[in-house]
Amino acid sequence: MESSGLEKSKAMITVEIIEYVPNSVMIKTIMKKASGNINAVSFDSGEKLEEKTSPFDTFIQIIDGNAEIIIDGKSTLLETGQSIIIPAHARNSFKANDRFKMISAVIKSGYEDVNGLIHLSKENLEINHIDPPRGHNMHDYLQ
Repeated sequence: MESSGLEKSKAMITVEIIEYVPNSVMIKTIMKKASGNINAVSFDSGEKLEEKTSPFDTFIQIIDGNAEIIIDGKSTLLETGQSIIIPAHARNSFKANDRFKMISAVIKSGYEDVNGLIHLSKENLEINHIDPPRGHNMHDYLQ
């Protein structure tokens, strides 16, 4: 499930990845993989995305304009260059009081095996025969 909307290894100007379209919310996939995705999104003035939830944390960075993001009923105004993390399972919506562009990045859970090793005991390692990632020593992960 690997997909990319942009050419790899080529420099780009982030704010130019996506254009504004009158009376629209536009989404352009930058990268989509089984472990997550990155999208560029543009909102024309007055547009909004209705409230939703996601089972994963979502990183949002405003790359042009100003955005209103509502997370679990709390409104936050973000300006160009500012970012926020929407927690997994939080109700969230977006409003474009003025037009804006953003980058949205989602890293899906369930792909955290390396970090999960930190919580393993010596007994689990012997029973499950878990090998450390290349270049790492298993003792680095034991408590």
